[in-house]
Amino acid sequence: MTRKKSPKAKSTRNSYPPEFRQEALLLATKVGVAEAAGKLGIQPNLIYTWRRQVGGDTETREACQAMQSENARLKRLLAEREEDVAILKKAAACVL
Repeated sequence: MTRKKSPKAKSTRNSYPPEFRQEALLLATKVGVAEAAGKLGIQPNLIYTWRRQVGGDTETREACQAMQSENARLKRLLAEREEDVAILKKAAACVL
């Protein structure tokens, strides 16, 4: 008894609206490509493709570097302020 092979159903590609793509790229810049793809139920390479099509690779990299340098500056400033507060607390304890 032979089995007839059923004709393969043609797989169709999902077409995502531009708004979805923009939101996906924005989410990917915030949480990372792999996590964003997992949350959205799409393949990570799709996000990379959209990023390349938009030309966001260099813009994203520059924006990320700018945020990292700003974050480092703010961390240094916060550490200085915490040190100042600690010194003032010690001085206030000595006075009282």
